[in-house]
Amino acid sequence: MPARASVDQPWQSRVAWGIGSLALFLVFWEVMALLVQHRHLPGPGVVFAAMMQEFASGELTFHIGMTLYRVVVAFILAMLIGSAIGIAMGRSARIDRIFDGWLILFLNLPALVIIFLCYVWLGFTEVAAIVAVAVNKIPNVAVTVREGARSLSRDLDEMAHMYRFGWWKTLRHVTLPQLAPFFLAAARTGLSLVWKIVLVVELFGRSNGVGFQLNTYFQLFDVAMILAYALAFCIVIQLIEFCVLQPISARVNRWRR
Repeated sequence: MPARASVDQPWQSRVAWGIGSLALFLVFWEVMALLVQHRHLPGPGVVFAAMMQEFASGELTFHIGMTLYRVVVAFILAMLIGSAIGIAMGRSARIDRIFDGWLILFLNLPALVIIFLCYVWLGFTEVAAIVAVAVNKIPNVAVTVREGARSLSRDLDEMAHMYRFGWWKTLRHVTLPQLAPFFLAAARTGLSLVWKIVLVVELFGRSNGVGFQLNTYFQLFDVAMILAYALAFCIVIQLIEFCVLQPISARVNRWRR
């Protein structure tokens, strides 16, 4: 039993600190709302009531669902294309020299420029929105995966060749396990970027989604609704982090223990 308690203690400690930090933030928010007493800073109770109202009407679920759909599709495209580019550049010095300048260019190209060009060239369509998000994310994935491809062990490659693994077994048992931490790093940093860009894309050219709703309530100066959608969106992001990304991270890094 003591051994079990010692194993569980770090998890319990993190939960306790997280709940305590959240409670402290809510208290601070409530105090500031009481001091200001202005419609520009509604209290947490007002914001939660607005969020429940939107949830009950189905609007909140619909718009968050549309945003998540765009995030997932754009994220998958960016990870696939960016990983392929990163592996090619990391494994071939010639390809790296040819495309390094282009990679730097797209890394520093403002996201708004890409969004506007996609809407001009492809119209105000779902395809344009997803392409704009994916193109903004691909360079970041490529840079991270390229560093992983550069660090692949030649000794392990030679061992796989000597034991005649073949390309599939080499990819599965030698290459991908070494690249897994880099894929995970690209995914985690990528999601934080994709969330933000999707909201901007929805704000400029979509008729649904969290970004569209934030823009609508901004025009109405409805701060309670703005905070309600922002808070609901943050809750979804945290759930994805704790329920998807952290378990994957623990599994990927399990071999290091």
